[in-house]
Amino acid sequence: MKNSIISACLLTVALASSVHASAIKQTKGDFEDKFRQLEEVLPTPNVYRNASGEPGERYWQQQVDYKIKVSLDEKLRRINATEDIRYQNNSPYRLKYLWVQLDQNRFKDDSIANMANNFGGMGRRGPVNTVGDANTATKLNLNELRAMHFKADNELGYEIKAVKDSRGNKLAFTVVGTQMRIDLPKPLKSGDDIDFTIDFAFNIVEENAVSARSGYEKFDDGNDIFLLAQWFPRLHAYTDYEGWNNKEFLGRGEFTLEFGNYEVEIDVPADHIVSSTGVLSNPKDVLTKTQRKRLEKAKTAKRPVFIVTEEEALANEKEGTNKRKTWVFKAENVRDFAWASSRTFIWDAKGYQQGGDKMPHVMAMSFYPVEGGDLWKKYSTESVIHTMEVYSRFSFDYPYPTAQSVNGPVGGMEYPMITFNGPRTELQDDGDRTYSQAEKRFLIGVVIHEVGHIYFPMVVNSDERQWTWMDEGLNSFLDGVAGREWDPTIPWGVEPRDITGYMKSQYQVPIMTQSDSILRIGPNAYTKPAAALNILREVILGRELFDFAFKEYAERWMFKRPTPSDFFRTMEEASGVDLDWFWRGWFYSTDHVDISIDKVYQMRLDTHNPDIDFARLRDIENDKPSSLFVERNKAEGKELWVDRNPDVRDFYDDNDRFTVTNKERNKYQKFLKDLKPWERETLARAIEEDKNYYVLEFSNLGGLVMPILLELTYADGSKENQYIPAEIWRRSPKQVRKLIVTEKGKQLVSAVVDPGWETADVDVENNHYPRQIIPSRIQAYKAKKSKDKVKRDIMQDIKTKLKTDDKEAKDN
Repeated sequence: MKNSIISACLLTVALASSVHASAIKQTKGDFEDKFRQLEEVLPTPNVYRNASGEPGERYWQQQVDYKIKVSLDEKLRRINATEDIRYQNNSPYRLKYLWVQLDQNRFKDDSIANMANNFGGMGRRGPVNTVGDANTATKLNLNELRAMHFKADNELGYEIKAVKDSRGNKLAFTVVGTQMRIDLPKPLKSGDDIDFTIDFAFNIVEENAVSARSGYEKFDDGNDIFLLAQWFPRLHAYTDYEGWNNKEFLGRGEFTLEFGNYEVEIDVPADHIVSSTGVLSNPKDVLTKTQRKRLEKAKTAKRPVFIVTEEEALANEKEGTNKRKTWVFKAENVRDFAWASSRTFIWDAKGYQQGGDKMPHVMAMSFYPVEGGDLWKKYSTESVIHTMEVYSRFSFDYPYPTAQSVNGPVGGMEYPMITFNGPRTELQDDGDRTYSQAEKRFLIGVVIHEVGHIYFPMVVNSDERQWTWMDEGLNSFLDGVAGREWDPTIPWGVEPRDITGYMKSQYQVPIMTQSDSILRIGPNAYTKPAAALNILREVILGRELFDFAFKEYAERWMFKRPTPSDFFRTMEEASGVDLDWFWRGWFYSTDHVDISIDKVYQMRLDTHNPDIDFARLRDIENDKPSSLFVERNKAEGKELWVDRNPDVRDFYDDNDRFTVTNKERNKYQKFLKDLKPWERETLARAIEEDKNYYVLEFSNLGGLVMPILLELTYADGSKENQYIPAEIWRRSPKQVRKLIVTEKGKQLVSAVVDPGWETADVDVENNHYPRQIIPSRIQAYKAKKSKDKVKRDIMQDIKTKLKTDDKEAKDN
């Protein structure tokens, strides 16, 4: 009976949806409104988020403060910790329970992430062509085997030892995958807070073994680098737009968190150097007098100062100790907390002065082993400072006292005040360490990108679990600006031309797709939104309007939680430009840009004056190629009848059909007499100006409406650029015509759509009129290539793609 009721309800919903769909279905013609307002898709404005895209009069968000004592067991590679949590309910609702994130549980065998892995046939970025029979399973590579072995040999996930209230009473809790529900003794009223404690432990994962976002890296000499992130049970976000954010952590969709204040005591071996979110509050307990003096000197230094030199780090690695030190860090108004610890760290620092001489210095710092070499010494800390200089211009002054870059096994990850970045130098046969151009570019690029994340989403606190593009896309746009201001010759991968291949592929899904469902996260969440914002800035709005609106968005949502609708609405409201067509096309659809210039018609004004019009018609007739029949008759010497019989020639034989007679002139005079005075004046002026009239016909083959950028070339060699706004497509989104008028003597010889490749048009061949030969290339290759070699190449490509961390798949 229950199933029947459910089926009936589902049928009712389906019928209701069908009725609604049929009510708005087009029944006349095939018109599609590309400029339909987006308000029917966006959430309805309310007292929490208003229609202008800014926080409403009753906007609220929760506050969660943490006091944590954590101990690192280096030998066992294990964390033991106790956290005291104060949860402030700022919402207008009562809460009967709290939800906590347990991200380390992702590595457990029974996690949804592990059990839902799709092996073979579908890769992380789309369908994978398997080699061999359709019934043959995809091969298993060594990296996958390594991960399986590591998980089998180690007990992973949290050990929750106790959950207690402030009086020491046990609180009931239920673990649900990577989440834990804590049941409260009584509902937490609006405006109230609650204190409770969680005792926990877990075995740290080897990052390279399981492709985690953090973990340990072991070196051949027995030393480790520990990167600790997603390491403590953290409160889930409770929001006005969703309530509890109960989306399981599957590894890709990142984090949705609450702001709070932290005090964290980190107990590590005494010879370790610790980098952390926050400010070190007990430097005298853990740093030498020399190190403290060096830190003070670094505040005003022109180049980074070594707090721990390479020689000191190497000596530190060899000595070893059984003693312990506790580093205490405090951080205010941050949404997360991460740290790193190792005896291998070299440490350099340089102060960054922003906002005038009275503002305190931001300490830009880098931590790296000797393997970082000159690459890190030269570029890491300087890249941190460059990022702050550029990003602050587009958003707000950097709001925290430190900004750090730490070398470790991850490709790149970000947290408040601290980032983990991967590139290193390579050891040569002669014992020296060097780096390639690619490694240099990678380091500069990844540091800019990850430090940029401290702005988005560590301050502008978007929901990464749902909308990856809100931090990755906006940040990729800005890291492209910062990168090109560093060195524009480096291929930053955020230009419109960089996204054309993806936009015409079958792997494209809308940008507004939940993180874990995206087929190719790199181009979808990083490159496409970055390219879209580049186009919005450089082509559609212009820099002045875009920069004002973007900065307004950043300032409005600083230390708050924006949604996509808040971004869309703010950019429109602050720029003063209706952009619904742009958001709908770029963010909600899989259309691509392909504008073809199909025809160009040259027209001349019909003046009705036979002395003018007939002469033009004669020129047009004379410009036509002669008949092949007539030309061959001439070549054969055939004499025409009219030439052989001159005695019967008349007026019409001696004059062509464009010869003007009084009949035509009298007709013209009557035409002028019948015109109104303003009509005669308008016609006279047009005849005197004798301008050229061209009609250009365009087709929208990709579906995505965009401005038409035109480059017109004239017979005298001069060029002219014209901008046709996207609104030309509003009534006819598939085909449009545009009248172009040029001055007398300015003869149009060619036209090009998007000559600078500024709109992500996927087909440059149809952008030219007349059509042009498009440069390409051909490669010589060995005709004989074994089938086995082809198979190995394909599988290696698949393995490489699968091994790449989706978090940093931007270059794909």
